[in-house]
Amino acid sequence: MSRPGPDPAVRDARAGRLKDFLKAEALALGFADLAVTAPDVTPELRQRLEQFVALDRHGSMAWLADTIDRRSDPLTLWPQVRSVIMLAMNYGPDVNPLDNLEQKSNATVSVYARNRDYHDIIKGRLKQLAGKFAARAGGDVKVFVDTAPVMEKPLAQSAGLGWIGKHTNLVSRSRGSWLFLGSIFTTIELPPDAPDTDHCGSCRVCLDICPTNAFPAPYQIDARRCISYLTIENKGPVPHQFRRAMGNRIYGCDDCLAACPWNKYAVAAREAKLVARDDLVSPPLAAFLKLDDAAFRTFFSGSPVKRIGRDRFLRNVLIAAGNSDDPALVPECEALLSDPSALVRGAAVWALSNLTGANYMRGLEARTADEPDEHVREEWRMAVSPAG
Repeated sequence: MSRPGPDPAVRDARAGRLKDFLKAEALALGFADLAVTAPDVTPELRQRLEQFVALDRHGSMAWLADTIDRRSDPLTLWPQVRSVIMLAMNYGPDVNPLDNLEQKSNATVSVYARNRDYHDIIKGRLKQLAGKFAARAGGDVKVFVDTAPVMEKPLAQSAGLGWIGKHTNLVSRSRGSWLFLGSIFTTIELPPDAPDTDHCGSCRVCLDICPTNAFPAPYQIDARRCISYLTIENKGPVPHQFRRAMGNRIYGCDDCLAACPWNKYAVAAREAKLVARDDLVSPPLAAFLKLDDAAFRTFFSGSPVKRIGRDRFLRNVLIAAGNSDDPALVPECEALLSDPSALVRGAAVWALSNLTGANYMRGLEARTADEPDEHVREEWRMAVSPAG
């Protein structure tokens, strides 16, 4: 004769207490919010992801195409999962990052990258929370932050933390667009929260402000046109058609996030937030142009910026220098014409030509005689004989 299972009322009450425990502990660790969803509530994910990849809108991010199965179904990633605990951390800035775009001799670093690498910050806290939960609940747990094949934004919407806005990022009525997300998968069944609904209405300011027209339609993005992709994921030269639009954005882009009207509530929220490094709020381009590899690694130690490496970073800084109209940057740009990296040399040619003009570049053209890289030679050809 089999034993009766646990009383449903007792089981539900225990699950409710576990969820209350999770929320209290999450807030104590600096998270802004926590909510729970089932692992099978997003059946449309695969179709949307496959369409995104089929249109090549993922650019060179091959890992998106390679992980469609696991990314579109949490149960494929971990068949034993019964609940997905979604957490949000507020990183809203104290000032509007768009104001810095007018300071053309200074660099604009995306708000999320102005502190320590958020992967490290959030993952450490997630592990603390997951450990406490597992000790109390007795189930198994796994934690994920961004780099894992987890569709965090749709899961966060399903859990009620916000909705996916027209700029394809999560928006919260209480915290705007400034949210880091992380997740804890568990074998314990917890009561799910109600999903949020779309509150964008007819607003489209996030789409209209995009400097490179990276949104083919509301709720769709073409990463190949996005400045965040171009400055971070893109490993080669930035296509010429986007260089002017980049302005002084040297790592990421906050325009669509900063334009969101719901951010007024994020500013009002006085909960714990990640505080930006003072030297990354509006740093001068001149200082970055002088960085060798060792200095770059030292300055950006613990920062997400370090992941792209010095050469890609200098590529971005040089494009900003070329957009600065600041003749004081000419010596630093000219010095980088001899950089060991072809990526840097090519960007230096473009920057210098924008700051000086074709006649000045013709005076330096002899330096191309021994240039081994075809891309850099093409940059020189355009610099000494500009179209039109």
